Amino acid sequence: MTVAQTPARPKPRLTAQCCPLTREIEVVDAAGERRTIHIPDERPLTLFVDKRELVTLMTLGQCPELLVLGYLLNQRLVRDAAEVESITVDWSVDAAAVRTHAGIHDLEARTARRVVTTGCGQGTVFGDLIAELPSLTLPDANSARIHQDTLNTVLESMRQRPSVHRLAGSVHGTALWRGTEMLYFVEDVGRHNAVDTIAGWMAMHDIDGSDTLLYTTGRLTSEIVMKAARIGVPILASRNGITAMGHDLAQRLGMTLFGRASRGRFICYTGAQRFDAAAVPQDAEV
Repeated sequence: MTVAQTPARPKPRLTAQCCPLTREIEVVDAAGERRTIHIPDERPLTLFVDKRELVTLMTLGQCPELLVLGYLLNQRLVRDAAEVESITVDWSVDAAAVRTHAGIHDLEARTARRVVTTGCGQGTVFGDLIAELPSLTLPDANSARIHQDTLNTVLESMRQRPSVHRLAGSVHGTALWRGTEMLYFVEDVGRHNAVDTIAGWMAMHDIDGSDTLLYTTGRLTSEIVMKAARIGVPILASRNGITAMGHDLAQRLGMTLFGRASRGRFICYTGAQRFDAAAVPQDAEV
């Protein structure tokens, strides 16, 4: 008997419109000296879905097509990348045109209710996402764990990595890790944008987040915790701190959060059951 093969889900057709991430400007420093420095080149990107204007995102434009796809997925405006036929970015008009296969049902009503957030470069999430928390599940502590040595390797690699932030400051970086392997890294003016871009990359590469760690330079607020949970990532690490709502949501979701993490120092705020701490060496007998 011949078993029918399930056809691969079609992926959206994407342009590749990365643009320069920094700009040189002349400044005067504290000594009165003129010199040239780099600053991030922030720009607006207005998103149109099936010819209807949706939102304007402020972005560096490193991976704008993935940003748009991840934004649509994290806002639950589409449930799967296969619903999107194409994403076309045109910087001459600062716009991204999304074409879906079947349209987005009741788009105006679904985007009418908004919650103001702490996001820089984005600023709102659609309010009905909070109601989806009970449906989000993460792998248990037996199948998703991290050892202290692995976490330290991730933190040191991120500290040493060349980046726009090291050159020009004023941006957030986010990286997806599987063990000590970095799968993808992106920077943007807002931490939301960076996480959305990771989500878009995962969707295009059929990456299951259940065995990954998400590192971000941004603070661990409720929105970032929710976005990590939506892409199935059970472990989240940041060099920044945490908010009370971010902490509470992570506990409800069973997510492991590491914060204030850099150079071998960190705090495990939640989900310590996933964390294998290195054994403390005993003092040698004299």
